[in-house]
Amino acid sequence: MKCMAKSKQTFQKVEKEKKKKLKQKEKDEKRALRKENSGKGKGLEDMMAYVDHNGNISNTPPDPKLKVEIKAEDIQLGAQSFSKDSMDKVNIGRVAIYYQEKNFGFIKSNETQEKIFFHISGANYDVKAGDMVTYELVKGLRGLNAVNITKSESAQ
Repeated sequence: MKCMAKSKQTFQKVEKEKKKKLKQKEKDEKRALRKENSGKGKGLEDMMAYVDHNGNISNTPPDPKLKVEIKAEDIQLGAQSFSKDSMDKVNIGRVAIYYQEKNFGFIKSNETQEKIFFHISGANYDVKAGDMVTYELVKGLRGLNAVNITKSESAQ
């Protein structure tokens, strides 16, 4: 009498099969969810999105009473432009950062709270961080630069 040998199914093989079945089940569930939520068969109105007067996306059309007209001339493109008057006047600020080993720094304007680049060659004295200074603005390659930097009398 011959006995049939039992197939050797190890614990690892059983676990691999369980994982494989579980992955397939998850994949089938995701496929069914995608099919359920797909936009096929929906009308145009169901797919429309609107932008309200605050710039938020909504599913309802915006209220025409809240519409604001904006002139194309009022839209500023690019960096802020400075008038010739603002560049000619003497500005007051404080040296926010100065890198002595690299010979440059930044002055924080008292008027605009903006940081303006300067090189030591544009200063008329030994600059230190925290000094109150007066300076003039010139247009450089990468934006505005401070030149003719002198220590302000109000700081002394």
